[in-house]
Amino acid sequence: MKPCIIEPPNEEGVTRLMEYVIVSGVLLLLMVVMMFTINAAFMEGPANNLRYHAFVDIGNGVSTRIVDLYVIAPGNGTITTKFDIPDEVAGRDYFVNAGMTGASQVIQVEGGDIQSRVAIAGIGATKGVTGNTTGAGWNMIHYNSGGV
Repeated sequence: MKPCIIEPPNEEGVTRLMEYVIVSGVLLLLMVVMMFTINAAFMEGPANNLRYHAFVDIGNGVSTRIVDLYVIAPGNGTITTKFDIPDEVAGRDYFVNAGMTGASQVIQVEGGDIQSRVAIAGIGATKGVTGNTTGAGWNMIHYNSGGV
């Protein structure tokens, strides 16, 4: 009769598997955290910066068009002009609003939480400007000497 020797179970394969699972889980968690951080730092930040400067340019363009129209506006009568602005900025829609802010008239361009305000140069004190539009399609400025 042979003596019975009890050997301890070989757990080396399970240990290596658990090591791979733990290391892979930690790396996957770090990758998820990095994806959110990279999106905010390298994509949203520059896009918001671009959006702000584009809004300033759009506000300046609309203000210039309004002033140019009022320069050639008749003393009695109406005049209408159409103009085009970009449909979207950095993949998002936006709104353009002309109106009073305090004692001055401004063109406010906003989309999401980004906005810019541009003063209407030259006519803000003499002519009232009101209205709003979006970037989609053709936009119109209408002047009526009667104030309607």
